[in-house]
Amino acid sequence: MNDVREVICRPRRRLPWWFLVGLGAAGASLAAVRGAYRGTFLDAWLSIGVLLALVGVLALGMVTTRVSADAYGVHCRTLLRRRSVPWGDITGLRILLKHEDNHRIPEVRRVGLVLCNGRRRLLPLPQCGLPDDRAEFDAVVDALHALHVRHGTPDSSHIPVISRRTAGSSASWALVLCALLLAGAGAAAWAVPDSTSYARAWQSAVPCAAGTGATERRDCLTTVPAVIAKAEVHRPKQSSWLYFADGRPLERLAVSREGAQGFRPGDSVEVTFWRDRVMKVSGAHHVWREHVSAAGEMAVLAAALALTAGYPAARVLLRLRGRRLPDGEVLPSALPFVGVLVGTALWLLPFCYRHPTDPFTSPATTAWAAGGSAATVGLFALAWRATRVRTPRAAAESTGKPGRAGQPGAAGEVFVAARFLEQTDYNPHFFGTHIVLGDGPPAVTPHSGPGRFAAKPIPVERLTVKGVRRLRGSDGDTVPGDWHIAELDDAGSPVRLAAAPDDLTRIIRELRPAAG
Repeated sequence: MNDVREVICRPRRRLPWWFLVGLGAAGASLAAVRGAYRGTFLDAWLSIGVLLALVGVLALGMVTTRVSADAYGVHCRTLLRRRSVPWGDITGLRILLKHEDNHRIPEVRRVGLVLCNGRRRLLPLPQCGLPDDRAEFDAVVDALHALHVRHGTPDSSHIPVISRRTAGSSASWALVLCALLLAGAGAAAWAVPDSTSYARAWQSAVPCAAGTGATERRDCLTTVPAVIAKAEVHRPKQSSWLYFADGRPLERLAVSREGAQGFRPGDSVEVTFWRDRVMKVSGAHHVWREHVSAAGEMAVLAAALALTAGYPAARVLLRLRGRRLPDGEVLPSALPFVGVLVGTALWLLPFCYRHPTDPFTSPATTAWAAGGSAATVGLFALAWRATRVRTPRAAAESTGKPGRAGQPGAAGEVFVAARFLEQTDYNPHFFGTHIVLGDGPPAVTPHSGPGRFAAKPIPVERLTVKGVRRLRGSDGDTVPGDWHIAELDDAGSPVRLAAAPDDLTRIIRELRPAAG
């Protein structure tokens, strides 16, 4: 790729886009003729024509998009504008992944530019959405990088791969989701006093006395006789209906599935009204009651929403904690904080349900809250420690705790979870999941022992350790996020070895004596 002089990117499979452009032109013609003929905008055919015209405009924008790169920089041309960025203003290229964790949606790869002023610009092309396009996408990225190396000053020879779990990705979605959940929690908490007063008013409501006026009847119970005409029983997630004969006192009433199943056509019932709502339907064999949300339920809802907001907040916290990491390095997982949220929910939700409005009125409730808060703080400290960013240097110096592979006095063979990320003669078809150490040369095995069945010896005399680094997005999503990567040279071919930090330290010690 060193002899690349120009790169030109156009949309692949342009024929479907041109078809949509033609369809949009036909829709625009239809809208124009229909509008001139009818003279009104409230027409179905006119609406269809306008919709097709909009689709055609979008397709025209896609088919006319063009990205090129030459000795002067990167040039983007779209339907509405043209833009050029010289190589001197570009510090690096980035590959952005979308849907990398969703196996139902194809993974989408795009190229972004990092400018000298810190801004980032996403290129409309090239794009990779199908496995068949991967080779061409990689070739275009290599060509862009070659031009950047020749005519610019890239900050690194490595092109980071940015995904949702790596440094350099945006946390805006997590901030928005956290804000929405906290807003919902605040609204639910604000409704707790109203729910309390509403539930108490319903519990204390009494039947209306004779001669009570229409205005006063709203706050007392009014009972009206009625006859069930029919009952419609729907699915559990859908509302079931009770229909009343002659439409009195109302035509139909939405009830639960169990409520509709308890009544039969012709049943004589009594319908109880309170505050202009049907609160109860009483029959000879079944009684349906309107559910009244208690203060405890609203308090539990507020606490649940606040705890749910803790997960995106943890994602933002991890990004802030790893803000100094290079782009593309995998951040620690937020699952330890999920444990904190689950542990907090075990004591907080029952506490909110039992004491929604007066949580500190007795020594028992105060002790409950204090003990639960202490447990949450302890879990948070453990999660904070578990999600610390361990640099490869710290892992190499942690010989005091060598892990499973370096237990003092360990005899015999020890199997370490590790894997080579390239296919080699000792790791054909990526079959290796462990490395066995001791009682013989290191070997790759597809199992965790015991025995060296199907093991393939590692040619340590060919390997040279180049360095150890943290996991990157380009290493794939099959490697645990807390593992490290050892970059090796296998007789001129680069090879990557992934393992937990402590285990990787022991493996490197086993390889270095023979590798020199």
